[in-house]
Amino acid sequence: MPIRRQPADAPRPLARQWASLLCLLITLSGLWSCEKVSSALQRTPLPDMGPRLGNSVKLTFDPAFTNLKMPYVDGCNSPHELNVGEEAESIMIDAAAQNFTAVTTAGGIAAPVPPDTEIVVTLQRSGLKLWADNVYDRVPADITLETLLTFKDATGKELGQQTISFTHNQRLILEPTGRRCEYGNIGEFVHDAGIVLSTHFIRAARTQLAAPGSPKPATMTASSTKSAAPAAQGPPSALSFKATVLDENSNLIFEAGERIRVRIDLVNGGAQELQGVTATLTGTPSLLSQFPVTTLVVGRLQPGQSRSLEFIATLPPSVQQQKAEIFVAISDSGSRTQPQAQTLALSIKPTGLKADDVDHLPAVANGFRQPHTYLLSIGIGSYRNQQVPTRKFASSDAEIVSRYFQSLGGLPASNVRLLQDWKALRPDMDEALLDWLPPHMNKDAVVIIYFAGLASVSSTGETFLIPYDGTATATSRAYPLKDLEAALSRLKAKQTVFLFDGIVSRMGPNGKTKAAPPQWNPAGSSTLHVIGTSGIGRGLDDDQHQHGLFTYYLLRALRGEADTNRDGDVTFGETATYLSQKVLWASKARMNQEQRPLVAPALRPTDPAAALILTKPASILGTEAH
Repeated sequence: MPIRRQPADAPRPLARQWASLLCLLITLSGLWSCEKVSSALQRTPLPDMGPRLGNSVKLTFDPAFTNLKMPYVDGCNSPHELNVGEEAESIMIDAAAQNFTAVTTAGGIAAPVPPDTEIVVTLQRSGLKLWADNVYDRVPADITLETLLTFKDATGKELGQQTISFTHNQRLILEPTGRRCEYGNIGEFVHDAGIVLSTHFIRAARTQLAAPGSPKPATMTASSTKSAAPAAQGPPSALSFKATVLDENSNLIFEAGERIRVRIDLVNGGAQELQGVTATLTGTPSLLSQFPVTTLVVGRLQPGQSRSLEFIATLPPSVQQQKAEIFVAISDSGSRTQPQAQTLALSIKPTGLKADDVDHLPAVANGFRQPHTYLLSIGIGSYRNQQVPTRKFASSDAEIVSRYFQSLGGLPASNVRLLQDWKALRPDMDEALLDWLPPHMNKDAVVIIYFAGLASVSSTGETFLIPYDGTATATSRAYPLKDLEAALSRLKAKQTVFLFDGIVSRMGPNGKTKAAPPQWNPAGSSTLHVIGTSGIGRGLDDDQHQHGLFTYYLLRALRGEADTNRDGDVTFGETATYLSQKVLWASKARMNQEQRPLVAPALRPTDPAAALILTKPASILGTEAH
């Protein structure tokens, strides 16, 4: 049937009405922001590929292409399917309608102008892959498509074939809901893959129809001639791009002290090299002033070449709550028209917390008590054997962690046991685990073990904690992790948690014995483990703040920064996610090293343990009281 498409630059009043209605309904329900609705409706447009050609084409799609579905698993391991074929076919028809005089599809009604060319689209290969990477709650994903285009004249004679093959990369974003299962931009991901496919399709079609022996455009009627686009005066830009704004903790609220990344993905969809490609940011002055540069020169882009770049800024420790906008413009030096600028809307708010002020003990959370939660906080900064590596902030870290749990975690002082340096011998640890804790246990009991110091790994992967009087070279005075797990298991508590910040070394002379990876989650263990560094290595010390890097962000998490859903509770799941993101980012950005925390066993948002409440910051309680 004839395809009549609205021009790309025509107003879309119905879409605006739907957007307004959706914004009203969603704002009233409190589920999502109006900015997100608008961004969902403003998907990447088709690029301008040049003047409309006079050809009338018929598109014939292989059923395998039209019916292409790609299975995937969401963030909660539930299976789904993407209707990739339907979306890609629709966009290809739109692209053809923008670039040819008339377009029909196989089996449709005859067009006023008989087609002079048939293009058969056959699926050759397809694939979808989601990569296991949860940094920023964004999962890298690839869509691979390979199609064969067969060109025929009006008599059915084959004119030539061209193969289109590409892989489209994008990061899928988990929706900021309680369960965090769905990828909120997965529809946009499929749409953008369709845009890439259609760009290649039109470029291939233009190349083929310009070749000698290709069909001449059919004679147009007066009415058809009037509908054809006038010839352009000079070449339009073949540039297309997509701008995305990213925040550190993925809650889409930009807070004081947080880093902002503006990512721009560029593609040259034309047949000619582009020169002098430049990206420029404008917008709210107070926000733009935080970027070291607002213009980046990309230089040259070859036909079909894509490139990504980022503008990075860090918000100051003190900001005012405001709405801000960033306008992203892309240009090249030789084109008459340039791609339309894209707008990024941001919500900026103060945290009410000073990032560098973790040593000031937060106010006690009045009205919040956890009388059945117990903390054993162990910090060993130096050892009796001076050959053992030191952990200079470990002792003070253990103390401040114990004070945070009393202030913000609602733990009575009697529920906290602190062991530091020479008071953290193996018998002291045994006394706490075997004598102090058992009489207090009941069905509601929660036990948290914090250990800052040294761990050692044998050649088989067995992991040992090193008490004050132990060494990293022998097991005689070490504390096997399996003994700790056994003691926690005998408590029969509702939940047990183990937090480790320190050094992980190989056991043996000079730490050179080959060792398997440390086994932090022994078989049969029900304990939740958050380990400051994965594998063998040293957890970084943050000399600027005088804490272990992991512990510094643990403190920031406990006092409210990990509360991404703003419900007033800092949960174990929120804390584990926050630490995984922040420690990795800070180690790379601030220290030019990599420290990657480990959560074992892997935690899903739907796991009941993820909802375990660790703290309730007093400032949040005060806000709720009003």
